[in-house]
Amino acid sequence: MLKPRQISSLSRLAVSAAVMAIFIFTACTQEPRETNLLLPVDYANVPDDMILSTFHTDKIEVRIKCRPKHIEKLSRESLVYPADIYTDLAFDPAGGTDAIEPGRYLLPVDKNRLPLENSVSIINITPFYLSIRLERKVTRVFKVMVPFIGETAKGYMALSPVCEPATVALTGAQSLINRIKQLTTKPVDLNNANEDFKKEVPIDLEQPELFTVAQSVFVVSVPVQPLPGTRTIEQIPIELKNPPGKKISIEPSSISIDIKGPQEDLNNTSLTDKIYAFMDLEGLKPGVYARHAYIDVPMELVMTNASPRVFTVKIE
Repeated sequence: MLKPRQISSLSRLAVSAAVMAIFIFTACTQEPRETNLLLPVDYANVPDDMILSTFHTDKIEVRIKCRPKHIEKLSRESLVYPADIYTDLAFDPAGGTDAIEPGRYLLPVDKNRLPLENSVSIINITPFYLSIRLERKVTRVFKVMVPFIGETAKGYMALSPVCEPATVALTGAQSLINRIKQLTTKPVDLNNANEDFKKEVPIDLEQPELFTVAQSVFVVSVPVQPLPGTRTIEQIPIELKNPPGKKISIEPSSISIDIKGPQEDLNNTSLTDKIYAFMDLEGLKPGVYARHAYIDVPMELVMTNASPRVFTVKIE
């Protein structure tokens, strides 16, 4: 004879089994329902001398009908529609992809290629045709230009950069290649530069995924030099070397010069202390002479003018 507690346990088991049976029955007898699948299109067998332009159908929408459990399974899968350009366009079995010319084409969507099980019913496919445009693939060699941004340190300037390599081969659709007037790297920042420097910079392409580039990173050498300038220094006294007597006069007694060189050196406050004007009178006898003065300037500077050029020397 069963005890009350045992009867209660058996009752609960019976109820649970009944509920499970109802659930399984319900799940197995759920009515199929409709839903839409959005499948990316994967294009294969693009001819070697062609480019598939951006103007193509990249997705199709498939209306299907199946049981909910199949819909849930499909939602977890990465489904794509495989389009085959050679198969769909090379109508002559003996021909090859070289028979395909550039242009716009419509490829029929083949429902047999859809990665769906037999238990899934296909109700509708949108669009029925894939629109594509094939363009001729071309390669062109461009000279690489290097733009600058920013400014060098005060008193310096950047000269023309040297890019290594100087040219690059770019491959892409003919229409896109023809639009490129000049190929440049990303800008090189001169920020406060006061000496030569090198930097690796990438090529600057809009939508780089549309092109194949022989080299995408370049070594750019930037020469940086002091800005040139000019300066006039006036009334530099003329010193006399080897005077032959005690009473000597020179007219005028000073000289003015124009010099050029790096601005940093020209603006040096001690520059006048480094410039020396002199006249050598060795071997001269009493009399009146027309003489030139000699000017010593720092090596990094160049004298462009002197005034006066001739001095009158009187020796008594």
